[in-house]
Amino acid sequence: MQKNNKSKSIALRTQVYLIIIAFLEVVICCYNYFLIPVAIVFYGLVIWYAIWSSKKRNTELTQALEDLTSKVGSTAKTTLINSPFPLSIIDANGSMVWKSEKFVNTFAEVDMSTILVDIADKIKANVINAEKNKGEINIETLINNKNYRLLGSYIKVNNDHKKNKKKESESNKPDSDYVMILYFIDETEIKALKQKVEDQDLSMGIIMIDNYEEISQRMTSEVRPVFIAQVEKKIYDYTAKYDVIMVKTEKDTFYCVANHASVEKMNDDKFSILNEVKTVEFPDSVPATLSIAFSDDGDTGIKKVESARAAIDIALGRGGDQAIIKENANYKFFGGRTTEVEKRTKVKARMVSHGLQKLIEESENVLLMGHSNSDMDAIGSCMGLYRFAKTLGKEAHIVNNSLGIGIDGFIDKLKQTPEYENLLIKTDEALDLITDKTLLIVTDTSRQNYVDSPEVLEKAKRVVIIDHHRRSTDFIDNALLTFQEVYASSACELVTEILEYANTKIELTELEVEALYSGIMLDTKNFTFKTGVRTFEAAAFLRRNGVDIIKVKKWFQSDILTYQAISSIVSSAEIMNNNIAIALYDKAEDTNANITAAKAADELLTIGGIVASFVLTKMGEKVYISGRSIGDINVQLILEKLGGGGHITLAGAQIEGYSLEEAKQELINRINEYFFETEN
Repeated sequence: MQKNNKSKSIALRTQVYLIIIAFLEVVICCYNYFLIPVAIVFYGLVIWYAIWSSKKRNTELTQALEDLTSKVGSTAKTTLINSPFPLSIIDANGSMVWKSEKFVNTFAEVDMSTILVDIADKIKANVINAEKNKGEINIETLINNKNYRLLGSYIKVNNDHKKNKKKESESNKPDSDYVMILYFIDETEIKALKQKVEDQDLSMGIIMIDNYEEISQRMTSEVRPVFIAQVEKKIYDYTAKYDVIMVKTEKDTFYCVANHASVEKMNDDKFSILNEVKTVEFPDSVPATLSIAFSDDGDTGIKKVESARAAIDIALGRGGDQAIIKENANYKFFGGRTTEVEKRTKVKARMVSHGLQKLIEESENVLLMGHSNSDMDAIGSCMGLYRFAKTLGKEAHIVNNSLGIGIDGFIDKLKQTPEYENLLIKTDEALDLITDKTLLIVTDTSRQNYVDSPEVLEKAKRVVIIDHHRRSTDFIDNALLTFQEVYASSACELVTEILEYANTKIELTELEVEALYSGIMLDTKNFTFKTGVRTFEAAAFLRRNGVDIIKVKKWFQSDILTYQAISSIVSSAEIMNNNIAIALYDKAEDTNANITAAKAADELLTIGGIVASFVLTKMGEKVYISGRSIGDINVQLILEKLGGGGHITLAGAQIEGYSLEEAKQELINRINEYFFETEN
């Protein structure tokens, strides 16, 4: 085979060029017969050069093959040429230079010309450019519906271009003088077996009826069993459809066992059971909602169950009515688009209050911390817990490194009050105060990367979480006590309940009461968003403790420049889908641009017909996105796609590496994804 290929001294492509040249010479000679001798001599020289250059290239290729096998003995060389795997040598353009007999037999019925060109292009783009001078090839390709792994090396056969090396590196183009020696390894069967094993790998799941207690309370004893039976039938029918083994362990909880293939089918189905179960309707009843979690993380069944429990906690922490798949430490979310309905009980608030009091009493000192760019909800909740700790006789400090929305006026007043002179501390001071018995209470966030000081969180061994946001995948998972209620309006509302139900009477100062009240006002937009009965009960408790509402409102007043900036943002907003406002705020000189953007997003919702608003601004290398909604659109799900989070009606995100226009386009893409997923 090798000899037969070498006997072809002139490549097919060169022969085509020679025919074209001959044709052109004949045409020219037809016009001038005196040029015939010159044409014959010229054509002879062209043929001689073609034969000479072809032989030279064959010599170089032969040398390259010898170089490839120079490290092995003569027996190994024979093995290489007579490889049991298809073996070929192609040039950088995908033209065949040499092929083994095994290659010919394997691909006898396949037109390899186009395939080899694609392979050469793939190697040049993904291997030669990326791994200059390494020479190794390891890629996958599909040939005739079979999966092949291509192993081998590439060699530069022409050294005349060394002097142009600098120019080549600047051009960033693959060198055309490479040849590629390739083994074709058929992995079709291996991949099929691997896929079969993966499909049979077991995942553990949990299905919970979110609002079982609420359903039980609203329905009579005669109707309730029928309603629950129909809901459970929907669940059993759905799991049976996908060959899922399910066992009811509690009145509202089901444990499941499913293979990977079944979970993938439910993934493709987008867990339609979330909507199907809501079709069960009875008079005076509320639709049932489910929280679902499947996980294959873990080497044993027990570990997979523990992983599924952690995932179901995330689903419940995000408001329920959704499904989560956890695969290889990655999460996929489905559903979660319904408005959160208040369904907290005072019993839990009392239990948390008593548990937190015990933890504080067992501690040497207490550190309080909110999220980065702290707002009044974060600081206000910390102020309330500060008084709780001080009442129990413990030293307490608030870790604060950054300021956010509407907090400047409050901080100024705080620093002017002697009692709070040393209340706020920086990260370095906090790290010096931490001991094994220090209690760190994190408020208004449960995300590891969003706390004001990740270093303090990492060092603290005893942590408590008090938050009202939907739980994300990077939640703080080592907390001794977690009070995370997505149905609450604010962290200040939760802290107010903790103080109200404490065993010890807590006397709040005027500034502490105002801080708690302002936190509730901030997150509810003056009691217009996400307010429930418990929100007004908390506000009433603070009102009884002497809050001055007029004084609190003054903290949120904007100066004339900020108001003008907000007006400018609102006037420049673009309307998407006739009901979504998107605006850009490009003012590098505004050190509080993210605060201005957030206020502008609130203002945009006051425009008739606008159901959601997004304002983008850039500070340093980050683009900040503030999202607001009146509840018809879940801005939290949209901004979660960009690494952010929050609530259905209020959310935010920070992204790096984008200009404002690029970030805007990325946001529009995510909004379109949201609507596509909702419709499908």
